[in-house]
Amino acid sequence: MRHGAPETRPAVVLSLVEKYGRLFTDVQMEDVFGDGKVFVDAVARQSPAVIRALYEAEGPLTGTALAEFVRRHFDLPWQAGSHDSAVPYDDAMHHVATLWPQLTRQPVADAVLRETDTLLPLPHPYVVPGGRFSEVYYWDSYFTMLGLVESGHAALAEGMVLNFAHLIDRHGHVPNGNRTYYLSRSQPPFFFKMIECVAAGGTPAYARFLPQLKAEHGYWMAGEHLLDPGTAVSRVVRLPDGHLLNRFWDDRDEPRDESYREDVHTARDSDRPYGDVYRDLRAAAESGWDFSSRWCADPDRLSSIETTAILPVDLNSLLLGLEEAIATGCAQAGDTAGEALYRARADARREALRTYLWDNTRGHHVDYHWLRGVPRTQLSAATVVPLFLGQASHDEAARVADAVASQLLMRNGIVTTTVCSGQQWDVPNGWAPLQWMAVDGLRRYGHDTLAREIGTRWIGCIQRVHRDTGRLLEKYDVMDDKPGGGGEYPTQCGFGWTNAVLVKLKKLYPDP
Repeated sequence: MRHGAPETRPAVVLSLVEKYGRLFTDVQMEDVFGDGKVFVDAVARQSPAVIRALYEAEGPLTGTALAEFVRRHFDLPWQAGSHDSAVPYDDAMHHVATLWPQLTRQPVADAVLRETDTLLPLPHPYVVPGGRFSEVYYWDSYFTMLGLVESGHAALAEGMVLNFAHLIDRHGHVPNGNRTYYLSRSQPPFFFKMIECVAAGGTPAYARFLPQLKAEHGYWMAGEHLLDPGTAVSRVVRLPDGHLLNRFWDDRDEPRDESYREDVHTARDSDRPYGDVYRDLRAAAESGWDFSSRWCADPDRLSSIETTAILPVDLNSLLLGLEEAIATGCAQAGDTAGEALYRARADARREALRTYLWDNTRGHHVDYHWLRGVPRTQLSAATVVPLFLGQASHDEAARVADAVASQLLMRNGIVTTTVCSGQQWDVPNGWAPLQWMAVDGLRRYGHDTLAREIGTRWIGCIQRVHRDTGRLLEKYDVMDDKPGGGGEYPTQCGFGWTNAVLVKLKKLYPDP
């Protein structure tokens, strides 16, 4: 049975600035709660219009008076750090098993979006990352689902696939997370891999979700037919030779609601139009790599961010995978014309990937600066994604393996980039999804020894840090046995994709 055609799209949801006006900007710019995400996740006790009018009558307020006004009119979520205590589990795997129910959220009974809340209701239970992240996240969830299936929670993973199909039906894409303030962007498109993750043997899984797969592809390719060579619109770029590749983007060009103060200060540090800086910050948030020197003209200055000028290898590899999945789904559904169309699209993207996103001199995949017409030569762990998806040639895979072993492999796994910028997606941090894609991709091409090295080093790091802290963390220092750092907020505990990748790696390497 097919999942069904997408539903009618809803009206545009107001941003929190549009809802609350000066109250919102005062709270965020004064950093009232020490974390901009606290206020955006709060639930209003009255309609936003009433609260806004009350503030306009009483305000502007500052300091304690401002905090007290918010507490009178909103139910606040837990604040960062309040649930950050260690737990007395000697064994990390035992700890993971206890965390699945703690990280699971139940659907809202009436599934109605309320103007007083930013949470987008979902019809099935889902798993959140943990810590300050109390909603489902798109690309996180694929890796989480791998661990759920491995841990005997396949039904929960299947429900999450249905949740993402629901989001595509409702909004035309999977938002960054199920919050209204994330609706203007998505994240790396892993929906087709999620379907694969939960598909039963012999089930025509892609045919079941074909309307949603096509809708997601349409979201990423919107406006392609309007493009002349050398131009871009939203998430799609037509290169001078006519090839189409994609970039990260956000439909808004204003500070992120959840990081309003930080974005304002970053823009003020730039000599560029503020809207351009905001768009590039938001686009980097869509990438999931927020933030990294990978997106910056000057690795030491976040204000030099230029995400929308960059065609990323991981995004385009995933979109190639999506096109191949749609072609397979069309074949499963008996649509030969559709299969031919999407096979042709996949072939064209594969050619573009080899032309623009493979550096034959350096022997690894790269991103491409489409405005300057030059590749970005920086090595990052994104080079493993074409291996993970089976899109590299065997020669390319061998050369990527050499680059990973010589430049990215550290004591505790692979590092995200080779640059130390102070951002969290740079040296010295390692992240679970990148470890898994490296291990899985290298094994696919027969580089089992290197895959084992990465996997066992990562396992060892998690276990040692867990013994020291009692915590499972969002990111780790791959050069030393300690939590990762950097970025806009303290390292969080939980943590969905870390737990899941640990489960998967321990299955492969039970005695590292």
